[in-house]
Amino acid sequence: MIADEAALAEVIAAFAAGTGPVAVDAERASGYRYGQRAYLVQLRREGAGTALIDPVGCPDLSALGEALSGVEWVLHAATQDLPCLREIGMVPTRLFDTELAGRLAGFPRVGLGAMVEGVLGFVLEKGHSAVDWSTRPLPEPWLRYAALDVELLVDLRDALEKELDRQGKLDWARQEFDAIAAAPPAEPRKDPWRRTSGMHKVRRRRQLGVVRELWQTRDRIAQRRDVSPGKVLSDAAIVEAALSLPANVQALAALNGFGHRMGRRQLEQWQAAVDRAKALSESQLPQPGQPVAGPPPPRAWADKDPAAAARLSAARTAVSALAEELNMPQENLIAPDAVRRVCWEPPAAAEEAVAGALASYGARPWQVEQVAPVLAAALTVQDGA
Repeated sequence: MIADEAALAEVIAAFAAGTGPVAVDAERASGYRYGQRAYLVQLRREGAGTALIDPVGCPDLSALGEALSGVEWVLHAATQDLPCLREIGMVPTRLFDTELAGRLAGFPRVGLGAMVEGVLGFVLEKGHSAVDWSTRPLPEPWLRYAALDVELLVDLRDALEKELDRQGKLDWARQEFDAIAAAPPAEPRKDPWRRTSGMHKVRRRRQLGVVRELWQTRDRIAQRRDVSPGKVLSDAAIVEAALSLPANVQALAALNGFGHRMGRRQLEQWQAAVDRAKALSESQLPQPGQPVAGPPPPRAWADKDPAAAARLSAARTAVSALAEELNMPQENLIAPDAVRRVCWEPPAAAEEAVAGALASYGARPWQVEQVAPVLAAALTVQDGA
């Protein structure tokens, strides 16, 4: 592992002097540590070999990122790794996503192992994907596993490029890759506590207040201790407390997720969070739902706007048929949200108007070209029914 500035400088020089695309991967410690930071970065490039870099010892890799500016980066499931790479100064200007390429090419299984085996005929060593990558020192078998993740990535890229070209989809893929590379960092989630697992059971505003207080307390503790929030308190325990509204520490300790091996001091901090939620005025309590940007959930369409529900049904049928014809998943052919928006507030049924609407919702040119005609036809038939 490269873990100091001197060794990193050698890697930067070697990779800057390499040729062709660079394979890039990152390992996080999801489920073990707070957040999604990178704990290992793997690279491979022709003429430079393979490098395994420790972002704990080398937290700023911006010089490496700059050395590879203009070089095509090959990643598998790029959107998973780009946020943690961005945090340490590595941002590609061009990329090739082998997972997305597999989806567009119609492969039924697009995990890295399945793709390498199906396309190149090699079986990658398995067994360390869910380990705690924040462990130091990292065991040698883990490092070997990590190195294998980039060993054949450029070969896989080359084979997929040929397959996409054969299918007439290479330009489509390039538009998708360019969109990923150009996308800004995701905005922080609003009210992330609402994603607590089991929230569908929580209906009353006071109970929602308890979920929010417990979630926020847990998040502060997890961040301070640098551990996964689930290791501090489970989502199930948060929901259980919200539904029960325990009156005191004894009642809280009787609930699932609180009593077993939890000390008095810990119980008191959770009960304090519950009590804070109980003390909130009505105006301070969270509302049951979040304001929805765009159309309501499709399950509500039949009651709110039957005509829109009929348009959506026709549009989904048309898009599904086109996706099958093109041999790719529907969600890669066009974002479901774009289809819903067009059906909820339909433009003029003319193909040009539908195309303009899809583009305004973020569809790439190739998606507009493929989808606008069938969507316009579906809307026309439905409106004339």
